[in-house]
Amino acid sequence: MEYTVSQLAALAGVTARTLRHYDAIGLLKPTRASGAGYRLYGPAEVDRLQLILFYRALGLELSAVAELLKEADLDRAAALARHLAELERRREQLDRQIAAVKRSIQQEQGGIPMTDVEKFECFKQRVIGENERKYGEELRSKYGDQEVDATYAKVMGLTKQEYDAWTALGKEIQDRLTQAVRAGLPPEGEEGQAIARAHRRWLAYSGSAYTPQAHAGLAAMYPEDPRFVAYYDREAQGCAAFLRDAVELYTKRLS
Repeated sequence: MEYTVSQLAALAGVTARTLRHYDAIGLLKPTRASGAGYRLYGPAEVDRLQLILFYRALGLELSAVAELLKEADLDRAAALARHLAELERRREQLDRQIAAVKRSIQQEQGGIPMTDVEKFECFKQRVIGENERKYGEELRSKYGDQEVDATYAKVMGLTKQEYDAWTALGKEIQDRLTQAVRAGLPPEGEEGQAIARAHRRWLAYSGSAYTPQAHAGLAAMYPEDPRFVAYYDREAQGCAAFLRDAVELYTKRLS
């Protein structure tokens, strides 16, 4: 069966404008055009749109969706299996948050008090889950499962004070990056190198033994990966590249 733009939009619960945009960027091309010039979509395009909407529901940017669809073109069953695993992980994470809220309600009603660790454990799990979803494959291929799992274990072991300091430092780095790029400051300058030092401190909260090579290698990934670019460049274009350059210069001085 074939669908026009309006028919497929109604079927999928999206707008016709969305489908036309997906066509324009090459994410979802119609099967063919009718004699009257209407875009027509067949079964393969319906399946592809289903995957697109699956990935978008996970909060992925269209650039990341495009990369995942390349894998799905080779093995749709494997792509669906990975999506299912991610949904199950998110359900587990949500279950933890629900349990934490219930425990908090019970505590307020005179139940067993929660420890400080229990009060914010689900939030650390969320950070780990988001990181694994977005960057886990690249990090594991580059650094190995043991290193990545050790990092996650360290995050889970952070005290509330350490966790708050870690997240606050991450926000500070992002704010300083944005300001430095907007001001046209050089990565080798005083502020650029201060940001690199702050980035090293930020890594220490979740990493193992520090090496300049590992620090530089991680920062080198930032402007090459659209997901890192979307994160660091969300306020000012060029922040990911600035951080890479600043860290590269900083680590060379340590080597």
